Amino acid sequence: MLLKLIRFNSIIVKRSMASISSTEYSACLTTVSNDEEARKLSRSIVESHLAACVNIIPNIRSVYEWKSTIHEDNELILLIKTKKDLVPKLIEFVKKNHSYEVPELIELPIQNGNPDYLKWIDGIVKQ
Repeated sequence: MLLKLIRFNSIIVKRSMASISSTEYSACLTTVSNDEEARKLSRSIVESHLAACVNIIPNIRSVYEWKSTIHEDNELILLIKTKKDLVPKLIEFVKKNHSYEVPELIELPIQNGNPDYLKWIDGIVKQ
């Protein structure tokens, strides 16, 4: 196993380099207003092979401006693990199947990850 030494405030830390360094994978975020929509949208994304996994994160509070008014709402976050090449299709799918007029979908590239997990994503999502 390769190890990399990293210095943090005069402390040397050993870091495993067994992970894959790649930007071909992405984690995407969207929010929904209720548990029923979270479950339905998450399931349809996975069934469509646009993502290998969607985590539903409950109980967040969003503060935002919409149509010149400040809103504060309870929402849920969907954390969607996919391949970078599928993000444009995922965006279109979410726009078509989401209840919001302008749904959020933000892509965060996965810089490093467990090679076995990333291979699992490869086996689930379609190109």
